Amino acid sequence: MHMYTEHFNLNALPFENVPDPQFFYNQGDHARIRKQISGSLQSGRGLVVVTGPMGSGKTTLSQMIKADFPETIQLIWMAEPPVSSNDLYLFLAQELGLEPSSSEKTFVMRDIRNALLKINAEGKKCLVIIDESHLMSDDVINGVRLLNNLEEGSLKLIQLLLLGQEELMEKINKPAMEPFRQRIAALETLGKMDADAVRRYISHRIKVAGGTPDLIADTGWEALSIAFHVGGTPRTINSLCDRAFSVAYERDKHAIDAHDIYEATQRLGLRTDVFHYIISLKSKERKNQEADAASEQQATAAPAPAAEQPHPAMTPEETPQFESPSPAAPAHFSPPPETSTPFKEQEATVTPISQKLRQRVNSVVDEIPDDPRIRVNVTESSYENIARVIKEKYQQRNLKLPLTFLTLSMITFIISLFYFCHRTDSVGFIGCMIDLFSF
Repeated sequence: MHMYTEHFNLNALPFENVPDPQFFYNQGDHARIRKQISGSLQSGRGLVVVTGPMGSGKTTLSQMIKADFPETIQLIWMAEPPVSSNDLYLFLAQELGLEPSSSEKTFVMRDIRNALLKINAEGKKCLVIIDESHLMSDDVINGVRLLNNLEEGSLKLIQLLLLGQEELMEKINKPAMEPFRQRIAALETLGKMDADAVRRYISHRIKVAGGTPDLIADTGWEALSIAFHVGGTPRTINSLCDRAFSVAYERDKHAIDAHDIYEATQRLGLRTDVFHYIISLKSKERKNQEADAASEQQATAAPAPAAEQPHPAMTPEETPQFESPSPAAPAHFSPPPETSTPFKEQEATVTPISQKLRQRVNSVVDEIPDDPRIRVNVTESSYENIARVIKEKYQQRNLKLPLTFLTLSMITFIISLFYFCHRTDSVGFIGCMIDLFSF
């Protein structure tokens, strides 16, 4: 038992690629075809053909058919078709416990018919399942047709179930195969599962193994839907999910997310669009972090101070005034008119709060270089105007370096992009982008 079964509290491996009837997905095409085949066998209709892509569950389906008739069916299983129709007859004779006196087809068929009559007289049926039937030669197909002709009145003496890939349909649709095609009692096709069926299938197997769908996170389900948006077969789904569970176990995680699904696709060599989904998740996560940081910064920022009101102890002449001088005036802090007392001389007549504020303004104003773009005069109405002008000045200067760096970065990126496209021999801009993200 794999270690991840204990890690995820499972009773068994949920995604083993073996035809285990316990994990049979009895829904959709599988349930419908199982019912159709069982009905055909019960009514003794004869030849049934089931086709489907690799890994679509044909072998597991045949195991369920066998389980449906445990006592009334004598099963003869062929993992692959024989080379010739004569080998087919000899194999059936041996499985029926016969020892034909001759290898000639006529005598072998006679012995097989007698054995089938005995089986039917006992109230049983003989079911022959030939897997990988798309590999049958035309001779073997005709041999199957002759077996299907073994009848006793209206009763078919043998039931034949052929399982094969889509190539089998190409063989039996040939004009020369018209006699065989007319004798098919039921012809079914197992298709790929769509995204919704994939989710139900995975949930079913996890539940049978003793787990819950919560073992796969929301991003994991979304990644699986993207990986199988064009459809999936049970074998491919099992392989991907088993690998994803192993990846999550290696990372000591208790739920499979999109990153685990993507890593599993990489290890299996599957080409999917999960990579682009990972990129979108990272972009969304980065935007959320930036928004949270901005909200936190805004919440912790101190409120703007209210405009300083004249202190009751100050006379109207003592209240500092600020106004913008004429364009020719230098950009520095100008002292008040001679009728007013300088800031440093007024320190003894103002409150400690006003004194500290004036000291701070004096220290800031002294650091302002001469610049005709900024004019400050003590005739303005409050200290808030000085702070606003200083802030605008330094904000303008601080933007120059980032803007220059941004421009150089964009130029460097464009040059690098053209160089990459040239070296990879990409066709067009879109092809270059595909190669870049694939790399």
